[in-house]
Amino acid sequence: MIVTDRFVFLHLHKSGGSFVNEALLRFVPTARSIGYHLPRLLIPAENLHLPVLGFVRNPWSYYVSWYNFQSQRPAPNALFRVLSENGQLQFAGTIRNMLQLGSGSPYLGAAIASLPASYGNSGLNLPKFALAGIKNSGLGFYSFLYQYIYGELDRNLTVQRAENLRVTLLEYLHSVGHRVTAAANDFVMDATARNTSEHGPYAAYYDDELCDLVAQRDELVISRHGYRFGE
Repeated sequence: MIVTDRFVFLHLHKSGGSFVNEALLRFVPTARSIGYHLPRLLIPAENLHLPVLGFVRNPWSYYVSWYNFQSQRPAPNALFRVLSENGQLQFAGTIRNMLQLGSGSPYLGAAIASLPASYGNSGLNLPKFALAGIKNSGLGFYSFLYQYIYGELDRNLTVQRAENLRVTLLEYLHSVGHRVTAAANDFVMDATARNTSEHGPYAAYYDDELCDLVAQRDELVISRHGYRFGE
């Protein structure tokens, strides 16, 4: 979470937030970090009047990015280890387990137990009590994170598609009255993405069954932001 004098930025996981965090901290003089992947309900009381910005991505793409980012790490996070059965499952099996966490999954107890009891300042930063909220929600993991980070929609919240992040971020900074220097503009438009993983086109990772399961479990994000498979 980044707080400035004119807005708050919320960082939804694997949705361009690391890049936005860096841009804001480098080029917005009043920007300060007050926590990593913190939800809207933890915005400090003195900043609750400020507009809130966030980004979201295509859920089918999110799962491919998450899986490859974790599987390529020397030490994947605890959630990946539980859902992949310590790396024994490949993409389809791991993501199927992830999608079912909100629908009576036998993995949910182990997933909750693997997480810390309180917030930290790195990684997934999802405490046990936070993930427990997915139980019987019917939500896919990404839609759960989306709802957890952003809460209820209202006119103070703007969530934009990460596929248009660079242009959208500059437009938003202008709209709230932040001066965008030439250096800031060049960084946002030209700097490489952060925290990426190596993988092919996301559609190639899905069979029809898994594709449909994402469509069902992540209907919240898909319908709200107009996503389609393969775009």
